[in-house]
Amino acid sequence: MELHERQQFDFLLVTAVERFSERLVQRNEGAENALRRLRENPQGEGIWVDEFVDAVFRDFLLDNVAGACFVLQALERRRVTLPAVEARVEEVLQTMARRAFADLLTGKIEEALEQAASYSG
Repeated sequence: MELHERQQFDFLLVTAVERFSERLVQRNEGAENALRRLRENPQGEGIWVDEFVDAVFRDFLLDNVAGACFVLQALERRRVTLPAVEARVEEVLQTMARRAFADLLTGKIEEALEQAASYSG
């Protein structure tokens, strides 16, 4: 990945973490509640990681093959677990990119919420 692309990906990730952590804290009445609920069920009420990732991909125009490849290049060393699927290559690429990004985002959000909870407590 070229340096300018890496910078764009890092900006995307930082922006997503900031937006998502703010939403989670507001929806869950504080960082501690948000962190607990995120760890219990990332797809649960008031969390919805996959829905947020879908919105980020739409907002940043990554909901296509080129966007999926951009994300996958940035996350080339990460492992991703997918159910056995039979689908078009386009769908598989987008699914892998979303899953890899969602996993990374969840970890970064946990870090941000832990830090926010330690400051508020």
